[in-house]
Formats: sequence, structure tokens, C-alpha cells
Amino acid sequence: MSKISPLHEENEVLRHVAAGDERAFRTLFNKYHQKLGTHIFRITKSHELAEEVVQDVFLKIWMGRESLHQIQSFQSYLYVMSKNHALNCLKKVAQERAVPTDFDEVVFNIETEEMSDDNERYILMDEAIDHLPPQQRQVYLLSRHERLQYSEIATRLNLSKETVKKYLQISSESIGSYIRKKLVISVVSFILFFI
Repeated sequence: MSKISPLHEENEVLRHVAAGDERAFRTLFNKYHQKLGTHIFRITKSHELAEEVVQDVFLKIWMGRESLHQIQSFQSYLYVMSKNHALNCLKKVAQERAVPTDFDEVVFNIETEEMSDDNERYILMDEAIDHLPPQQRQVYLLSRHERLQYSEIATRLNLSKETVKKYLQISSESIGSYIRKKLVISVVSFILFFI
């Protein structure tokens, strides 16, 4: 009796995933997510970014599962895909740090591209604001809720105009990042919940 090779077993799992088998997808996820997280952490030096990349990669795999049967070496495919995604994320982070982000543009993108349900949007926005450090939260609320100008906020909080501007920039990045992360986690969790 011939023994079934690990490669043959994995190809069988991939075939099942390609056909929409969620249990097979969980098998792949359980087999690789830890190793992949370690691999990505070596590249990004950030646990948070590594976790985000792993979730994104598995989400992409699930969304494009129909073409999995064409892959010769899934592990190589997975590592190359995740490395490229990690490098793109690092590039994006570097660009965001170099170029100030306009808060209104971040909110607009979140509202139009990433979220469709108003209640969910407001709940996530409130959660994101609650996670800001106290002074950043106060600056944000004065700017966005009371519609005060930078100079008015600076006077009220005894801060410089530049500090107010910087706090709003950091807040917008934090809020956008928090919401994106929550959305990715909820989609992956939703998929894994039904597996």
C-alpha cells in the first residue's frame, strides 16, 4: 500500500478550498498562520503589522480561492505573496509618515469605500476616537465636533498651532488604521466562524 505524501495531502486540501470548503480553508489557516506571522514579523519588525498582513493574505486567498488548484507549491506562493504585501505595507507606512494626511480625506475614503452601514461606521468611529490619547481626543473633538479653527483650539488648550495640526494628523492616521484593522478582523473572523 503506497503512503500518501504531505504534498499530495496539501494539494487535496487546496482543491477543497478552491471548491469553497471552509473546513479545508481553516486547515490551511491553522497550518500556516503562525509560521507566516513569524516570517512577516522578521520583515516588518511589528507584531501589529505582521498580524494585519497575515489576515490580509488569508483573506485574499479565500477571495481568490478558485485559482488555488493552479499553484504548484502553496508554501512558496504564500511566502512570496505575504512578503510582497508586507513590503507594500511598509512602503505605505513610510509614505504616510512623510506626507501629512488630510483627516477629511481619510474619513471620506472610509465612508465611501470601506463601510456601507451607517451604524457600524459611527460605532467604529466612536471606538477609534475613544482609543486616542486624551489630549489628541480633545483636539479632535474640538476640531470636528465644535468646528474650531487650529488657532482657536491652540488658545483654548494652551498649545501651539503646529501641535494642534500634528495631533489632528496623528488622530486621523490612528482612526483610519483602527477602522481598517477592525474591518479586516471582522471579515476574517466571519469567514472562520462558519468553518
